[in-house]
Amino acid sequence: MNIFDLINKIQIEVGDAVSDTLTKTTDISLWELIWGFDTETGEYSWTSIIIMSMLFLLSALTVYIFIERFLAIRRALNEERDFMTKIKEYVNDGKLDAAKQLCTTSDNPMARMIEKGISKIGKPMKDIAVSIENVGKIEVYKLETRLSILATTAGVAPMIGFLGTVLGMIQVMHTMSNEGVEIQSLSGGIFEAMITTVGGLIVGIIAYVFYNYLVSKVEKVIQKMEGSSIEFLDILDAPGK
Repeated sequence: MNIFDLINKIQIEVGDAVSDTLTKTTDISLWELIWGFDTETGEYSWTSIIIMSMLFLLSALTVYIFIERFLAIRRALNEERDFMTKIKEYVNDGKLDAAKQLCTTSDNPMARMIEKGISKIGKPMKDIAVSIENVGKIEVYKLETRLSILATTAGVAPMIGFLGTVLGMIQVMHTMSNEGVEIQSLSGGIFEAMITTVGGLIVGIIAYVFYNYLVSKVEKVIQKMEGSSIEFLDILDAPGK
């Protein structure tokens, strides 16, 4: 047998093995595929079970944090209509209690900053500005709570998936060393090992998109906070005040 016949034979064997693997794969459910069901042994891979369990936990945590932070940020963006106009009228008329009451009923960072500023009226402008700024920092910290977890998940999930693939390949190599090279069994093992990488990438991409979306929303809140604080300080610094 010459070299060309040998190469042709190997190609045929590889093609048949891949075809058989894909045929068996279509016979198992998506759930079995995700959890690493081995069609050769009829058992689940413990490596796949552990890795995919970790990815499912990360995905659930990602969705929970996104929904919770999204609702919190949306509340922060809800500002009462003509809020600053009313604050200006109350302050100019000397109705500071009414201004504080308006801030109390408005559940958003801007209102809490203005309320702090109102409580400091009568003190130097610098002290008022510092007080407002400190409250703003606290509010931003609250808005950014748990966002770091999303950023971490976006980076860690693909690595966990890749770890599953590496562990799966180690098992394949171990099988090769003990039982010899069987293309059909190897292709099935590699196919199962790659599932964890796909799962890790999916979780990581979702977490990355969620994180960047929430960060953009937080930046929008920060802009509104800065605008409100500047407007309030301008009211206090207006001529005649």
